Amino acid sequence: MANRLMDPIGRLMGLRYKSHPWHGIELGPESPQVITCFVEMVTTDTVKYEVDKISGYLRIDRPQKYSNVLPALYGFLPQTLCGRKVAEYNMKKTEREGIIGDGDPLDICILAEKNISHGDILVQAIPIGGFRMIDGNQADDKIIAVLRNDAVYGEYKDVDELPPLVVKRLKHYFLTYKDLPDEKQASEITHVYGVQECHEVIEASIEDYRQKFENLDTLLSEV
Repeated sequence: MANRLMDPIGRLMGLRYKSHPWHGIELGPESPQVITCFVEMVTTDTVKYEVDKISGYLRIDRPQKYSNVLPALYGFLPQTLCGRKVAEYNMKKTEREGIIGDGDPLDICILAEKNISHGDILVQAIPIGGFRMIDGNQADDKIIAVLRNDAVYGEYKDVDELPPLVVKRLKHYFLTYKDLPDEKQASEITHVYGVQECHEVIEASIEDYRQKFENLDTLLSEV
């Protein structure tokens, strides 16, 4: 009886309360070819916003101190995690040891022609590649995607098809946005990879999430 009651209760909860953007949103039935993403920041933001992992609300992480301009929509993939599987994949590709996942959902930047004025939204995107990024000893991959049906970027199928300047601009942002004038950051991008590896990283992050939060539904049903 309890199981039969959960579905209508879950639907009512969804109508009454906002879903948690990390745990309550699904990537979608076409994942990893087409994915639902949660956008935290847009290109006009001068403050770094980040989802609070406990409440699910968007909070100010820090003001941007320098003149870095976010070159694309930025957010994360719901129900993903940079954990053991992502770290193992990173070590396999870089032939390094001691890499761990950063414990966050998988980051994504989404190229779009239109000026989208605010974050805290869901968008449909098509992943086309990514950056294999290491921050200290942590795997911190950045998926590169295009907005679905975008008039300018929507036809790109692989990161190799993008204008080189677009890729360089994205790399420059991720390698410098936390820089201080007298300090060198530990972040590096070891590889730019295409759509096939991108899908494999997404699948690894989905598995990491499942392993970490496999009992989440049970815990929520008891609340």
